[in-house]
This record gives sequence, structure tokens and C-alpha cells, in this order.
Amino acid sequence: MSTANANIISNLWQQDVWQTAEGVVPHGDDGTVNPDYTGWVRFNDIVNKSVTAGALFSNPIITTYSFVYTTATAYFGGVLAPDGSIHFVPFYATVGQKVAANNASTVSTYSLIYTTTSAYAGGVLAADGSIHFVPRNASVGQKVAANGTVSTYSLVYTTTGAYQGGVLAPDGSIHFVPSSSTVGQKVSANGTVSTYSLVYTIGTAYGGGVLAPDGSIHFVPRNASVGQKVAANGTVSTYSLVYTTAPAYIGGVLAPDGSIHFIPYSATVGQKVNVTPALLFGIGTCVSPFINKF
Repeated sequence: MSTANANIISNLWQQDVWQTAEGVVPHGDDGTVNPDYTGWVRFNDIVNKSVTAGALFSNPIITTYSFVYTTATAYFGGVLAPDGSIHFVPFYATVGQKVAANNASTVSTYSLIYTTTSAYAGGVLAADGSIHFVPRNASVGQKVAANGTVSTYSLVYTTTGAYQGGVLAPDGSIHFVPSSSTVGQKVSANGTVSTYSLVYTIGTAYGGGVLAPDGSIHFVPRNASVGQKVAANGTVSTYSLVYTTAPAYIGGVLAPDGSIHFIPYSATVGQKVNVTPALLFGIGTCVSPFINKF
């Protein structure tokens, strides 16, 4: 056992909080553990692994690693590939860059077909294992196939600051989140690009999106004064927010309870959407979301 773990063990004894899945670890009057107690073996293993990982009983272990390529405002977002590597989404970068699976010391670059100023903002992993970059100022779409091949494809709609972030829908289509675009745009599972009408648009309206448990896609309000979502059947609708400011939030996260939390950018309060299944009331569909702040 390491010295760090021994100190933790000592502290746990002093606090009388030794516990395992089997219950409290028995010990004698002299403070020793019953050597025959099988739970101790499990507990010791958990302590060692937890300290090593920095998960439960110690501060996280922070390390750095070198990049192959660097430039100002190089990348904007990243995507985890099926092989475990992490791809950075090129913003001002003229080359792609990725970190190998489980080995941050192995960083490599690869050629892009298309580059421009503030080209892409965020990326999405498609059902076929390819990574799609979300067009911001780019006039073409660009993706990295599961085998590493980079290719481009035509977009139906482009504009300055068009989209920021994207979401993979249940039907396998990728929806780009409208920032300054006046229409929604998606790439179907078979690669077809199409647009659809939005109910609400404004400059830099949304930044990032989240897939809700009911299959709807919620755009995260950046400068928008209302929420906007795309239902699983493709219907676009808006809903009232409790709190708005400019710029309020960028990015969002789906919580274990099914609620969507917006990530504060300049917001002074948190805000979330509770997508409550109506199944709780004995109905097999979903009701409208409830918005609250905290």
C-alpha cells in the first residue's frame, strides 16, 4: 500500500467511516482489521484504485502534453471518435489534430481539404462513425470518416456565423444549431443535406444543443429570448424562458434525471429544462418542458 493510501486509511479509521459494499469493516480494540473479512480485500482495492485515479480520496492528477500544431484560436470544440481518439474541430487551424486513444503523448495532425477563418464550431459523431464539423463561416461541410479519410460535401445554406454546435437526432440525422442562420440545416443518415424553417431567429441566437430523452433537440439560448426545439417528428416550436440576457448560455448538458442544463456564459443564474415524461401521469407520451432557474 502506498504512503498516500496509508494516510487515507489512518484518517478513515479516525473518522470511523470504513465501509464497503458488505457494510462497516469490523476491527478489534487495537484498531486492526479482521484479516478474515473478505470485504477488506475489496475495500483496499477500491482505495488504491481511487487514489491512483484521483477520483474519491485525492486531488486530480494534472498533466500536460505537447501539440504538433498550434495557432491563435486554432480549434473550437472536439469529438471522441469510435477508435477512442479525440479530434479537435478546426476553427482557425489549417490542419486537423487529434490525440490518440488512451495516450495523450501521441498527438498527430492530418490534412484538411477546406480551411477558412472561423470555419467550424463544434462537431458531431455520426452513426456511421464519421465526424462532422459544424459550419460556422465554412461554405462547405467537412467530415472525417471512421477510417480517417477527410472529405467535403455541399451545404444547402451558408452565411456568416451560421451555426454553432450540432446534435445527432434519433433518426441518425445531424442537426446544426442555428447561431446567425435563418433556417435550420441537417445532414441525414444517408448524407442528404436539407434545410427546414425555424420559428425564431436572431443574430447569434443559440450556441450548442442537447438531445432530450423524448427525442427532441433543444437549442441552447445564447442571445435568444425564447427556447427553441425540434421534436422527434421534425416539428419546430418555441417555449418561454425564465431568464434571458445577452449572451446568456453556450452549450448544454443532459442530466441523469432527464433535465437539460444550460451552461452559463454571461448568465448570473443557472437555468434548466425539465423534460418530464407524461408517463408519470399514466400517459405514454411526453408533456411540454418546465423551465426553472436556480
